[in-house]
Amino acid sequence: MYYKIKYFIRLIIINKLYVNIIMAGFHTKTFIKHDDYMTPKYAWDNIKEYIPKDKVIWEAFYGDGRSGEDLKELGFNVIHEQVDFFENDLGDIIISNPPFTKYKEIMDRLMLIDKPFIMILPSSKINTQNFRKWKDKGLQIIIPRKRIQFIKDGNELQNKCNFDCFYYCYKMNLTNDIVWLE
Repeated sequence: MYYKIKYFIRLIIINKLYVNIIMAGFHTKTFIKHDDYMTPKYAWDNIKEYIPKDKVIWEAFYGDGRSGEDLKELGFNVIHEQVDFFENDLGDIIISNPPFTKYKEIMDRLMLIDKPFIMILPSSKINTQNFRKWKDKGLQIIIPRKRIQFIKDGNELQNKCNFDCFYYCYKMNLTNDIVWLE
């Protein structure tokens, strides 16, 4: 009996160590490096009809700089500079693919400045308390036809993105609260 208990305790300790190692690896390898996924041009092209042409867009999260250039190529007037989102308030509307790990702070800041926006964020964020605050304030959603395949280190992650994203919109005056892209 003593050996069975000792064996069982060893299994628990080994399992706990294994879980801690896996979770530590997940945290350090995924979350820290998870915010440098860039937006492919087609993600903006897909929603260009919902972006007003007469407004100055602030692409608030610089990334590799390509996103602002892509929006300009689509005919929009864009401010895209390496400035701190939390200390600045530029343009008439904000359109961006923000760092997902900071979405709570970003949403709180967006609530504070109360400016129209379109943010690309994981679809799962709609289930969070932070987004529930927006429910009665007119949050609208554009749902892409297929997954956005982000760009990592200059390469499109073709069919490798394992989560869906929505375009979360505020004060964009969409005709419906949920827009399904065709």
